Amino acid sequence: MARRAFLTFIVVLLLAIGMLPVLSMLARSVIVDGRLSLASYAGLLASSRQWSLMRNSMVLSCLVTALAVAVGVPLGILLGKTDLPFRRFFALLFVIPLLIPPYIVAVSWFDLLGREGLLMHLVGATAAGATARLLFGLPGCVFVLFSIFLPIPMLLTMIFLRTVNPRLEEAARLVSNWRGVMKGITIPIILPGVLLAAMLVFILTFGEFSVPNFLRYDVFPVESFTQFSAFYNFEAATAAAVPLAAVTLLVLLVEAAFLRKRTYQLRPFSESERLPPVELGARRTWLSACVGVAGLVIVVVPVVVLIVQSAGMDAYAEAMNRAGGSLLRSLLYAAIGATLLTVFGFFTGYLIQTKAFRCWRSVDSSTIFLLALPSTVIGIGLISLWNTPRTNLVYGTPVIIILGYLAKYTALTSRISVAQLAQIPPSMEEAAQVAGAGWFRRMGLIVAPLARRGLLSGWLVGYIFSLRDTGITMLVYPPGHETLPVRIFTLMANGSPDLIAALCVVMTAATLLPAGILWTIPNLLTRKVTG
Repeated sequence: MARRAFLTFIVVLLLAIGMLPVLSMLARSVIVDGRLSLASYAGLLASSRQWSLMRNSMVLSCLVTALAVAVGVPLGILLGKTDLPFRRFFALLFVIPLLIPPYIVAVSWFDLLGREGLLMHLVGATAAGATARLLFGLPGCVFVLFSIFLPIPMLLTMIFLRTVNPRLEEAARLVSNWRGVMKGITIPIILPGVLLAAMLVFILTFGEFSVPNFLRYDVFPVESFTQFSAFYNFEAATAAAVPLAAVTLLVLLVEAAFLRKRTYQLRPFSESERLPPVELGARRTWLSACVGVAGLVIVVVPVVVLIVQSAGMDAYAEAMNRAGGSLLRSLLYAAIGATLLTVFGFFTGYLIQTKAFRCWRSVDSSTIFLLALPSTVIGIGLISLWNTPRTNLVYGTPVIIILGYLAKYTALTSRISVAQLAQIPPSMEEAAQVAGAGWFRRMGLIVAPLARRGLLSGWLVGYIFSLRDTGITMLVYPPGHETLPVRIFTLMANGSPDLIAALCVVMTAATLLPAGILWTIPNLLTRKVTG
């Protein structure tokens, strides 16, 4: 009884925090002055600009997806299947752009390739003008977003490679070389993971607004954000946000119909069961050099550019003077958000893993939908639901920011919990139940301690993504409660380049420090257990 009641509370809370704001936004967009009105949508459909924005969004998303998958899948195979040197280092290196606010990557390339960027001092104003024209617009958006979302197909390929039955590959090796095995066995098996990666990259690109906004490429998320933040036109902002939600829902329905069942059936094989890494032989050196050059261009160069641009303690002193409070608020809100995300995601993951309710698939799909939903849609939804005099205790305080974190990122912590709980034998909890332990006691003394590694990983992931969040926080933060990503974004219009670069370096360091912990602590726990 306690289990059912508490998990029901979790489901209701998920609907109230995540789905209710979206439904409220949709309702307010069609009900004007107490009457049903589709005027905003009629204007949307009749506007040639809106169709142009949709075309731009689709083109950008398709190009970024194609490029990220074309590079990320082979890179994931190299890092997850071969004896390429420094595989773990390269995997961590390529993940870095995904962990920081996207516009920081755009700022770093602007500092290098802009008309007055660092490159101008080397090649002259004429060549710098040509690179600036390429950076601003579609080519620049494609490159920057490709570098940010490249880790998604790379990581999913590495993860899905662990689900390939080594006996199938071993049998295929008897009649073919590794190239034939990869083409006939391995790649067809990991195809659901590749398609899932493509879907994620597409919808995340489709909903991204900060990079296109900075690089001046008009897309639907920028229109929705501008209508609300600049003109406070709620109806127009909602009408522009609805196509974003509709495309996201359509893509997820396709994923649920064709991929969800296949991905649920996959299970990882242990390290001892897997075959030795594929030996690259003479190609090992030049492939390693190619991966290293790619990492240098995509990750190292932008970071170095920011450090060079911000050189000098005066820039960092001014940065801390103007945004020190925002940094402290970011750290505090991220810590609170991560803690609540860990608890909420753990019980949501438990519900999904144990299939406690018949609606467990719907719960899982809801969290994924909210994760994939553009931040502008969630932000506008939160405003439509909570911006009333009676709920000002929520809307007028940082609580609204925390609710945004919970709505957006619960899928991350719940999926981590599902993966960790799947490794715990059900007999452990069943034995405690037979001994007379209640459900809360079983969860506190048996399940949670056994899942501590997943809980720690979930907290750190929740912390990183809460810390880097820009879209939701930009729309809902109360006056005087802006976070560091929001502060940097607002200062970019009139702040000096060295100040912006210094703030970006501070933001990157604040994000990568917990990422380093995330990379290190699970390995220390493993060594402690095996030692």
